[in-house]
Amino acid sequence: MTDEQQIHDLIHRWATAVHAADLEAVLADHAPGIVMFDVPPPEQGLRGLDAYRDSWPGFFQWQSTGALFEIESLEVTAGPEVAFAFALLRCGTPADFARVPDRRLRLTLGLTKTGGRWSVTHEHHSFTDRSTAPEIAATEIRTVHEQWTAQTATKDLDGLMSTIAPEIVSYEHAGQLEYVGVEEVREVCRQGLESTPEEITFDTPALTIHVDGDLAVSWGLDRISTDGVEDRSRGTRVFQRREGGWQLIHQHLSHPAVEK
Repeated sequence: MTDEQQIHDLIHRWATAVHAADLEAVLADHAPGIVMFDVPPPEQGLRGLDAYRDSWPGFFQWQSTGALFEIESLEVTAGPEVAFAFALLRCGTPADFARVPDRRLRLTLGLTKTGGRWSVTHEHHSFTDRSTAPEIAATEIRTVHEQWTAQTATKDLDGLMSTIAPEIVSYEHAGQLEYVGVEEVREVCRQGLESTPEEITFDTPALTIHVDGDLAVSWGLDRISTDGVEDRSRGTRVFQRREGGWQLIHQHLSHPAVEK
């Protein structure tokens, strides 16, 4: 068996042991002085076999919820005493893959050969950073509002619905207490678009946007003009980033109560 084949089998044994939550088998073939750069902190990595051992129980607990951990691709390069390997693994829950189908754990391993036996001296695990700088994300949210303006003007109902989450909950100006689901919101929008033969103008001139990771909230005073009559109301909207795009998951619209 070549060195590449030995290392290939070693890594597959390790991945199988991880998926089986077999801690002792996970630790096998790892050097006492291993250094691991893992997905979670610490930033400086974990050093030594004891620290490496302590990192796994929490992962096993998460994995027991139904997560996958399986090698998709693996390449090995070996010299007489030093080798490295890199791999992509399917590591995530069914919900993770439903949200991001191409989600993969990236793995790099460094190995040394002592006494005719290979052992892992370094592991580096990572996922790609899918977050976006807040200022860029805020621009994306502002673009969604601008699209709504254009789609309202052309009465493009399908376009308006393209950024609405299937499970949206909307508190509208009038009607029932809440509208749940994209079909109920679609009907509200349809009635609004068909309420006048004239062009409808919609925008939020002074829009405030705050972004934190995959969640964003915007608020401002909406302005709607139909047949030359302008209406102003308050609008707060919550967005979630899904598969690279933003979807509206909640909105709250209101007029101030009229004093009696």
